Amino acid sequence: MPDHLIQIPAADGLCPVHVLTPDADGPHATGPWPAVIYYMDGLGIRPTLVEMAQRLANAGYLVLLPDMFYRYGPYPPFVPAEVFKTGFREAVGPLMATTGNARSAQDTAAFLAWLGTNPDVKGTAVGTVGFCMGGGMAITAAGTYPDRVVAAASFHGGRLATDEPDSPHLLAPQIKAELLIAGADNDASYPPEMADRLVAALTGAGVTFKAEIYQGAAHGWMKPDFPVYDEAAAERGWSEMLALFARNLH
Repeated sequence: MPDHLIQIPAADGLCPVHVLTPDADGPHATGPWPAVIYYMDGLGIRPTLVEMAQRLANAGYLVLLPDMFYRYGPYPPFVPAEVFKTGFREAVGPLMATTGNARSAQDTAAFLAWLGTNPDVKGTAVGTVGFCMGGGMAITAAGTYPDRVVAAASFHGGRLATDEPDSPHLLAPQIKAELLIAGADNDASYPPEMADRLVAALTGAGVTFKAEIYQGAAHGWMKPDFPVYDEAAAERGWSEMLALFARNLH
């Protein structure tokens, strides 16, 4: 697996980052490649995330998978099924408290700078994708760095349109990227009224976007190691995401 772990000096210290490129024996083996930043969910870096990032890389991209919990320090890999049994907030709440949309935006400046100096990266246009906690980060990156981020996807992202000052929907007027927002109909962190508020903000700002609610899916359906993983819905999500990046990254 062409996966390299590096350290990028981010806003508040060294951030461990997996750098993934297409398999050497695949159709996209030869670079340079357009870049995508993958923002993790609230259970942190673990094998499933690396595998998903590799699948994205194999489609023809250089993928950065940063550990957004770097401010917290080292932590053991979480097993989602065990975390959900014992209590999500109790297990990962202290780690999640060390990051957020505003801090991730600061960190993204370092990721974009690194990509800008890497000869394996094709062009300056970048895509972003985030899951759960990372969904808001992916959209925030598009609104904070509109001249770099040309496509952004959020899967079961929560708190995308709130009254908080770092709510992603507030950045709609700055967004130039095409957005894909995929939510679940069983997700307390993204209720219908929040989805409506986000859609209204994006529509009012003239953003090109597709926002859908996956019927029958629950928060976390894209993740193979989540108990609520839905393979059919996940494959639909992958198809939508790859089409988004194919349209915008060349």
